[in-house]
Amino acid sequence: MANDFKKIVLAYSGGLDTSVILKWLQETYKADIVAYIADVGQGEETEPARLKAIATGACAVYTDDLREEFARDFVFPTIRANAMYEGTYMLGTSVARPLIAKGQIETYRKEKADAVSHGATGKGNDQVRFELTYYAHEPNIRIIAPWRDPKWDLTSRTKMMEYAQAHGIPVPTTVKKPYSSDRNLLHISFEGGILEDPWAEAPEDMFLLSVDPRKAPDVPTYVEIDFEEGTPVAVDGTRLSPAALMERVNELGGANGVGRVDMVENRFVGMKSRGVYETPGGTILHKAHRAVESITMDREVMLARDQLSPKIAQLIYNGFWYSPEMSLMMNFVDKTQENVTGTARLRLYKGNCDVVGRRAPKSLYDEKITTFEEDEGAYEQADAGAFIKLNALRLRVRKNAGLF
Repeated sequence: MANDFKKIVLAYSGGLDTSVILKWLQETYKADIVAYIADVGQGEETEPARLKAIATGACAVYTDDLREEFARDFVFPTIRANAMYEGTYMLGTSVARPLIAKGQIETYRKEKADAVSHGATGKGNDQVRFELTYYAHEPNIRIIAPWRDPKWDLTSRTKMMEYAQAHGIPVPTTVKKPYSSDRNLLHISFEGGILEDPWAEAPEDMFLLSVDPRKAPDVPTYVEIDFEEGTPVAVDGTRLSPAALMERVNELGGANGVGRVDMVENRFVGMKSRGVYETPGGTILHKAHRAVESITMDREVMLARDQLSPKIAQLIYNGFWYSPEMSLMMNFVDKTQENVTGTARLRLYKGNCDVVGRRAPKSLYDEKITTFEEDEGAYEQADAGAFIKLNALRLRVRKNAGLF
């Protein structure tokens, strides 16, 4: 019943949806609404959102600057794991939701609230990511998801805007962006609206983090990324905090049109969805990390980690950041990264991000062995004959048995 809830903590952004939901929760459940605002690098000031939440009726507002934690504890581990969903999506939105939900739970505890709420729809992945995190931290928590609530009748953007105007909630007079977007330090995503036609090319004026690759500088930009145990720590020799490092590589990548992705992905709930992403800095870090690994990781260790990468990406995408299997796999990943210390040099040019150099203090690349010149006995080429013949044994046996 409505009067069961005295206080609800809402994940709040200040946009149309959560502003409307704040007022709707207040009216529908006759409860005090606490707005929780997390700054994960969305590029917007939290103060206007805080003031809007108060003006809309929030009894309290919490604002958390989570940028450093997001980069250090969520983005960088994802890069160490080389996790990309369906080989393409760098998990920008996916990896932010568990951190936001965790902060929301901490606020729920401080406020001794009765429930939490979010603005995710019943069709998307975010509802799963938020709620799995809620349950992982508070097994008996009560959740209000308005888009799945039978009392919710604001089933279109037009109805939501009419509701907002009727309740004095500031809204744009026109819909300037016929699509939705989500931004943080790792990326910005676009979906819905005009992008729902998978054949339609995304409009150029949609992109925010990157220039049109065709209009990028005619001279390439070179950048060096330093890693320590798989974690990026410096750009062009300058050590930076995790958030500052993300901002710097985003600037470099964006200025050269790097990191645009247009894909149709498989949502956890079962449908296919078209998404367009800009991940300039993430693209640079993924390429650079792979380059340093190429000279510091043992072949079989790399193979074992690479076999886990798609599963880790799936767990992140589906919202299982706080699952026991995720913890187990990330512990394995951390072990594989112990010697991944070194520098990668990349060339950024008109949308391309190419590795052009790599070095490491404990490199497994031995030029004496690899060289096509005189190797001074570092490698006995005659040994290869017996090696090949032993590997061919099962093939020879199979042929002799008449099975080939």
